Amino acid sequence: MLEKIGMGEFRDHLAKYLSSTTPIAVTCQGQTVGYFLPARPEPSEAEIDGLKRAAERLDALLREQGLSEDALVREFRQLREGER
Repeated sequence: MLEKIGMGEFRDHLAKYLSSTTPIAVTCQGQTVGYFLPARPEPSEAEIDGLKRAAERLDALLREQGLSEDALVREFRQLREGER
């Protein structure tokens, strides 16, 4: 169930809600008038570390295959154009 807060509370503590990852229902005189759904939660350290490891592995695979990033992007674009 969504946390419900009044419009005044939402306005007065907007910075707190903008940095939150929790959706909330905004109310006016007890009636829900809108929803705040954070669009970009900050990635966790584990997610960042996972992305770094994936990038390192991709770099290693490219080196093993003798490919450059440019060649990979070029092939991707050719394949994407072929789908259209």
